[in-house]
Amino acid sequence: MIFELDNVELYFKNKRILNGIYLKAETGQVTAILGRNGSGKSCLLDIAFGSLKPKYKLIRIDNKPLLKPLYSTGLVKYLPQYNFIPNGMKLSFIFKLYNLDWAIFIKNFEEFSVYENSKFKALSGGERRILETYIVLKSKSQIAILDEPFSHLSPLHIETVKQMIAEEKPHKAIIISDHMYQHIIDTSNTIYLLKNGTTKKIDNLIELEDYKYLSEGSL
Repeated sequence: MIFELDNVELYFKNKRILNGIYLKAETGQVTAILGRNGSGKSCLLDIAFGSLKPKYKLIRIDNKPLLKPLYSTGLVKYLPQYNFIPNGMKLSFIFKLYNLDWAIFIKNFEEFSVYENSKFKALSGGERRILETYIVLKSKSQIAILDEPFSHLSPLHIETVKQMIAEEKPHKAIIISDHMYQHIIDTSNTIYLLKNGTTKKIDNLIELEDYKYLSEGSL
C-alpha cells in the first residue's frame, strides 16, 4: 500500500505554517519527518491522520484520492504526543479493547506484569509511552503514525521500540517523527526534512547539515 500526502496548506490566523508539502509512505518502509521544534511536524501528522483540517490537502491511497479523514477508514493507528488512553481505564480492558494478548506483551516487558489489573494512571510517564507505542504498533492497521515515540524512554526501552518498529515494518507503512534524530536515522528508510513550512526529501544524510538541521560534523 502507498500513502501520499500532497499539496498541504495550513494557516493559523494569517500566518502560513505549512505549504507545498509532499510525503510518501509505503508498506515495508519507515518514513521519517525531521525538523526543528515548532517547524510543524505534529501539525503535519495530525493532518495526515485527519484530526487537523488545513486550508487544503490531498491524500492518496494507492493513487486514489481519499475523500474522508484517514482515521475513519480503519487503516491507521496514531501515537500522538499526548496520552490517548483514559487515565481510569484498566490495562486488562485496554488489551481486550485492542484485541491484543497480555501474555505476549509481558514476555517483552516483564516489569508490566504487576499492572494487569491496574489503571493507566498508575503507570509512570515512560511506562505510558511504552504501552501506547506497543498498542499502536501491534494493533491491526495498515498505517502506523508515531509522534515522538522515544520521548521519556530509557535507552533500553528505546532499543525495544526500535525492534518493534522493525518487526511491524513488513506489514505496515510507518510514519515517524522524533527530535532524537540518531534513532530516526537508524530506524527509517526515507527521511523528509520539514523546513520553512515545506518538506525536503533527504537523499544523503549530509544534507541535514547543509540545511542547518544538524551542526557540521554531527553525523
